[in-house]
Amino acid sequence: MLRNVAAIVDGEIHPFELGTVCEVFGLDRTADGLPGFDFAVCAATRAPVPGPGGIAIRATYGLDRVDEADLVIVPAWYSDGRRPRPGLVAALRRAHERGAILLTVCSGVFLLAETGLLDNRPVTCHWYHEADLRKRFPALQVDSRSIYIDGGQIITSAGTSAGVDACLHVVRRELGSRVANGIARRMVVPPHRDGSQAQFVETPVPECAADDDLAALLDWTLEHLGDAHTVESFAARAHLSPRTFARRFSAATGTTPHSWLTRQRVLLAQRVLEESDVGVEEISRQVGFGTADLLRHHFARQVGRSPLSYRHSFGQRDTA
Repeated sequence: MLRNVAAIVDGEIHPFELGTVCEVFGLDRTADGLPGFDFAVCAATRAPVPGPGGIAIRATYGLDRVDEADLVIVPAWYSDGRRPRPGLVAALRRAHERGAILLTVCSGVFLLAETGLLDNRPVTCHWYHEADLRKRFPALQVDSRSIYIDGGQIITSAGTSAGVDACLHVVRRELGSRVANGIARRMVVPPHRDGSQAQFVETPVPECAADDDLAALLDWTLEHLGDAHTVESFAARAHLSPRTFARRFSAATGTTPHSWLTRQRVLLAQRVLEESDVGVEEISRQVGFGTADLLRHHFARQVGRSPLSYRHSFGQRDTA
């Protein structure tokens, strides 16, 4: 159960990356019926840790606090080749050995790479740091296209906002979609972006403006996921040719219409599994997969477990 969370800082504070982690795990939202986290910012020194513009923080907790955490996060780290304190590397290795989840945000992957735990693993980072990461750690399988990569016990994410996505992904994976959606709603951020979504897209993800045909289509589709949809039917509703629609959709969202639709159907299936006792066959029809086998296939690929296993873990339980 995800309850105890530690964020490691040292050398220099990266305010935004640390702030996103604090926003997801550090605020008490139990009044909203959401679980509380025992959250701590930890450092290898009790001296103030400096940041940009003259700010500094003094971490109350040392690295011994990391030894208690279910989730250990490295919000960011130096990418210029400097070596971490030995205690940091040892603390991360101990956490991994006892089964804690390790998550990096942006350049935090450089610190985790120093432990050797990322060797021969697929990882991601901010696209700006890709060349340096490959050069310094050739054993890593670097994929800078994705916003985060879930390797099970180890999760790496790209720049700043991708850290929010990765944190919410961990919450969703460990505590269910109701909790992740509740936190996202309080933060006023999208409740889910798939990790394979591109880091850099030609235009921002479309907002729901009344005169935006594509945004209106996405909103409409979310209300009609049980219907049959194709690129051709989407294009017709958006008043575009199929080729133009597919190109515009990819440019705006960083993914294909099929991948987006599949993801939304899996997310809806998660919610139905959590909130009802409806059978898998009926859920498959409700969300648009049509057959239970197809639902199981896509659900297992994206969630990493079967629908019934997911319901067993997250179905109608008290998470407060």
